[in-house]
Amino acid sequence: MKLTMALATGLLLLAVPMRAHAEDEARIRALLDRTDDVLRGKSSHGKMTMKVVTKDFTRELTLEQWSRGKDQFLVRILEPQKERGTATLRNGNDIWNYLPKVERVIKVPASLMGGAWMGSHVTNDDLVKQSRLADDFKSRISFEGKRDGKDVIEVELVPRPDAVVVWGKLIVRIGMPEELPTGIDYFDEDLKLARTLRFSDVKKLGGRMLPARTTVVPADKPNESTEILYQSLEFDVPLDDSFFSLRQLQK
Repeated sequence: MKLTMALATGLLLLAVPMRAHAEDEARIRALLDRTDDVLRGKSSHGKMTMKVVTKDFTRELTLEQWSRGKDQFLVRILEPQKERGTATLRNGNDIWNYLPKVERVIKVPASLMGGAWMGSHVTNDDLVKQSRLADDFKSRISFEGKRDGKDVIEVELVPRPDAVVVWGKLIVRIGMPEELPTGIDYFDEDLKLARTLRFSDVKKLGGRMLPARTTVVPADKPNESTEILYQSLEFDVPLDDSFFSLRQLQK
């Protein structure tokens, strides 16, 4: 499969030449870095709601989260009351869950990294994603102009041969002139659409104009979704390594 994917990637790059000018490469990297960092600073603290809609249930949670850099993340359920205190800690490549009802800390095994996080359409693997789009993918501007009356740039990304990624292709849509992401389409290794992220509800958060709402829609279940809506968000808050510890997870 890896060899097939590498050949497909090579053919795709030959068929659709990448823009090679240094100024274009710098521009694309700046846009992709802004997409990576849109809701992330050196550190952050925020509160949000997460609504999960599936064919079997609708679930809504109130969450509080803290992050530091790319690889430290702690999120705790505040509501509903019956799940209050349930928490997830990420430190590096490791993820632990804390279940207050049984007072247990459980490390998420590698075999479950593709599993749903808190019953949502976000996976455990998404939480430990440390890559940067501009580093792991070759990219080109595939469209620049107006869509639905709005100025947009679409960047097409295909994985570099040595990149450890599960996607065969990405399409990143960026609204201009704000340079804020409006959506990302994720394609599997067979270049079949797997899921779509939508960014909306731009407002001031932490002193920045940012999309407060992120919606994840699986391609094979278009009537299902996970929506994360930030209520508050602050950046560059003082957090040290000890905050992202198993002791803090259980508080």
